[in-house]
Amino acid sequence: MSALVVAAVAGAVACEPAGGLNSASIAVTTDRVGTGALERNGVDVQWLNCTAGVDGDRTVGASPAVSARRIADVDCTGKSAKGEAITLTGKVTQELGGRCVRGDLAAKTGGKAVFRADVLGNCDAAPSAAVWNPPPPAGGAGVRPTVTVTVTVTETPMGK
Repeated sequence: MSALVVAAVAGAVACEPAGGLNSASIAVTTDRVGTGALERNGVDVQWLNCTAGVDGDRTVGASPAVSARRIADVDCTGKSAKGEAITLTGKVTQELGGRCVRGDLAAKTGGKAVFRADVLGNCDAAPSAAVWNPPPPAGGAGVRPTVTVTVTVTETPMGK
């Protein structure tokens, strides 16, 4: 099942719109780098789930010039190991290949502000060729099954 999710996200990323933002890649990247940022700020994240919506009509800049960027609204909800609600919300103006998101993002845990940032992740990191494989659902094994392809060939006897 997770292979389908990765394939769907990879397919969605391949069809990135001309404005440079894709809601699936923004959601996945924000989830990953947001979890890391929360944990570096002392929040033990049990789970975090992010959604993103790209607004094609809004751009950053005075006119719809070539340098104008589209804006995505990001909304993440989750739970800490202490059972407190986690929110990470804001606007994203750029996503760089799963390494980082830029924009205006704020995180809260248990109703208290954890951080406000204009960059989450490491935008200077080298792009990774690795495929991101999300962790299994709670209670699932930590090892993923290997994909096996089986080909069945049916032969017909000659002369009949």
